[in-house]
Amino acid sequence: MKTVLKTFAAALLLGVAAIGMAKADPVKIGIAAEPYPPFTSPDASGKWVGWEIEFIDAVCAEEKLDCVITPVAWDGIIPALTTKKIDLIVSSMSITDERKKTIDFSDKYYNTPTAIIGPKDQKFGSAPDDLKGKILGVQVSTVHAVYAKKHFGATASEIKEYQTQDEANNDLAAGRLDAVQADSIALGEFLKTDQGKACCDLKGMVAPDDEVLGPGVGAGVRKEDTELKEKINAGIKAIRANGKYDEISKKYFDFDIYGGSGAQSN
Repeated sequence: MKTVLKTFAAALLLGVAAIGMAKADPVKIGIAAEPYPPFTSPDASGKWVGWEIEFIDAVCAEEKLDCVITPVAWDGIIPALTTKKIDLIVSSMSITDERKKTIDFSDKYYNTPTAIIGPKDQKFGSAPDDLKGKILGVQVSTVHAVYAKKHFGATASEIKEYQTQDEANNDLAAGRLDAVQADSIALGEFLKTDQGKACCDLKGMVAPDDEVLGPGVGAGVRKEDTELKEKINAGIKAIRANGKYDEISKKYFDFDIYGGSGAQSN
C-alpha cells in the first residue's frame, strides 16, 4: 500500500510540474507601435509582419519560447521593459553604452549604415558643412537624435525631433524640413514609396561614431534576466548557423544585413 501511495504521489508531482511547464508565462516582445518597414509593420488585418517579426519568431521557435508581439510607444519602450510590461525589446534598437546603464542587450543581430535624405532639387551631402543652415529631422529618443545634435548641432539651423519616423518623412515631403537622418534601410523604404520618389533622394551616409551609434542592433533585456538573454543569444547563433537567418533576410534584402558598416536605426 505504501508503495502504491508513493507511486501515486510521484505521478501527481510530475503532473503538477508538467502543468506548470505547459503554463509558462509568454515572453512579451516589445516593438515600437508604429510602422517601421521592412522591419515591423501591421498588415491589413492588423497583424505585425516584417523582417524583425520573422527573425524573433525564428529565435523563439528555436529556443521553444512562447513569444507574443506587444506594441509599445517608442519613447516609452525602455520604461516598459524595466517595469515588466514587456520582457524583450526587438525594435531595431542600437546597442549603446548609454542604454546599457539601464538595460542589457543580446548579441548583435543586424547592423546597417545611417543615412541622410533630402529634396531632389537640392544638391548637398551628409557632412556637417552640408547641413549648414538647414532644418534636420530625426526621431525622438533614437541614436539619430543624439548623433544629429552632436555632429550637426553647430551647423544646422535646427534639429527637429518627431515622435515617429513617418512624421519626419512626411514633413520632409511637405517641404517643412531640409533633410532627415535615420537608418539607411528604413529611409530606402520611404524612397521607394510614391511620396518618397516624388520628393526626395539619398544625400549620403553619415560618418561613423561608434560611441553614439554603437556596434549594431540587439534585443533589449532587463539586466537581471540573464537566462532569457542566454536563450536569445543561443537562438541567434542557431539560426545564423542553420541558415534560417539568411533565408528570412533574402526575402527582404539583397545584401548582408548582419554585417553592414556603422550602426543602424533607433
